[in-house]
Parts: sequence; C-alpha cells; structure tokens
Amino acid sequence: MSRDDKARLPLHAVELPLQRETFMRTLIRHLSGTLEEIVGLEEATGFISIVGQQMGEEIGQDYRNALDKPRLSRSEVAQVLVDLKRRIEGDFYVVEETPEMLLLASHSCPFGDHVVGRESMCMMTSNVFGSIAAQNLGYAKVELRRTIARGHEGCMIAVYLTPEVGSDADGREYYAD
Repeated sequence: MSRDDKARLPLHAVELPLQRETFMRTLIRHLSGTLEEIVGLEEATGFISIVGQQMGEEIGQDYRNALDKPRLSRSEVAQVLVDLKRRIEGDFYVVEETPEMLLLASHSCPFGDHVVGRESMCMMTSNVFGSIAAQNLGYAKVELRRTIARGHEGCMIAVYLTPEVGSDADGREYYAD
C-alpha cells in the first residue's frame, strides 16, 4: 500500500501496536521506571508494595466470598495463587507444597517483557501472594528467588508460612490483620 493510500485510510483501519493490554503494561512499566529513577529502587518498591497489598487483600476477599469461606486452607491458598496468576496471564504453578512453605514457579509474567529491568514491579506478586497467604494462614514471608525482571528465564517464588522456616530468607513478611 502506498503512502497516499495509507493517508486516506480512516484512523480505525490504521494498524498500530496499541491495545488496552499493551497500553496498561507500558503504563505500569513507565510508572515503575519513573519511580525507580526519581526515588530509587527501594522507595519505588515500597510504593508499589502498598498497591500490591491493597490488591492482595481485595483479591483474597473475592476468592473467600466466591468460595463462601472465612479462611482458606494452605492447599486452597496455593490453588488461589496459581489461579489468580492464570487469570492475568501468568503461568505460575506449584513446585512444592509443605506445611511450612509454598514454592511456586513461572515461565512468563503477566506484565510480559515490560517487567524486564523493573524489579519494583515484582512487588505486585510479592504483596498479592503475601497478603493472601497471611490473611488466610496468619503469616507469610515471600522470597523472590528468581525473577524475570532481574533477567532470569522464569520466576521462582517461595512463600514461607512460619517465621522460623523463612527466618534466613531474604524477603518481605506479611501478617493477618
């Protein structure tokens, strides 16, 4: 198609890599990047953590309401974490489940390649996982062992369910209200 033909096309017929999902991923990437540049990675992580915790509390309540349960069991929490990521196009799966820990992995991120180089965005996963686990099981510590944001091929997330087991892990702690 010639340049003149393209110029005559109505705008809705012009091909652009602009869709709602791509727009939202790009928006979040730029917001997190701006925060990281202006206030630093640690502070940006803190800001995103607040949003992630609020989302985790809301999502956790949604699952409890849908299942008509005041609290979820450890196994149900693991299933919820996998299901919620599936719903937002993350392919998390349970690697290991013990009374003290849930180990989850993924080969893709809901943010796609927009997460690469934006470690603060991982606080969404940490806080959503941590909030849901703590609200249902009383305590959680989330360790981001490997992340796509840091350049790994996939993510490996440990959710410790007792303070003793996760005491040496580098992660964030979450408590029930």
